[in-house]
Amino acid sequence: MSEQYFAGHPKSRRRPAEIQVAVRGHSFRFQTDAGVFSRKEIDRGTELLLAALEVGPCELILDLGCGYGVLGIVAARLSEGGHVILTDVNERAVALAGKNVAANGIANAEVRFGDLYEPVRDMAFDHIVCNPPIRAGRAVVDRIVTEAPMHLLDGGKLWLVARTRQGAGSLRERMAVSFNSAEVVRRGSGFKVLRSTKAGI
Repeated sequence: MSEQYFAGHPKSRRRPAEIQVAVRGHSFRFQTDAGVFSRKEIDRGTELLLAALEVGPCELILDLGCGYGVLGIVAARLSEGGHVILTDVNERAVALAGKNVAANGIANAEVRFGDLYEPVRDMAFDHIVCNPPIRAGRAVVDRIVTEAPMHLLDGGKLWLVARTRQGAGSLRERMAVSFNSAEVVRRGSGFKVLRSTKAGI
């Protein structure tokens, strides 16, 4: 079985590559490598999530399971005066994300190594964005959803994307249980972008 991108310490032989893309009117370049998710191109689910993402100025954003940093870096560019924290359990992904933050001139983002919410355990955000690692198993995806409310400010939003045929429906149901709401905000190319909002007190 090939090594999975959610391995903590990838041992696969390095195969560095670079992706250059335009997203939301901005140009970006990303260094990638073997042992990280979607090393050859930005995957369609991430593209769809970025097209749907609504962030405002001066907001605090978490890119959970950031890979080489696409979601968090674009979100940082879109949120003027905001701050983004990118986390991942894959040390190679964290190193790449750090390089990509610097290479794209992103001054309002930082990268932290660790499992899911552990690197931000005492923090709450306006947005959590994630392309969840479905292949890591249900327990991991469940933690992403069930622990999200503890890391969101009132009115904060959890944004997830999943393949329609790989559990988007059940993922939406789990989000609805944790948040009492879950909506499909964008669909296309066999994916759905899902959003839940934490209700205020």
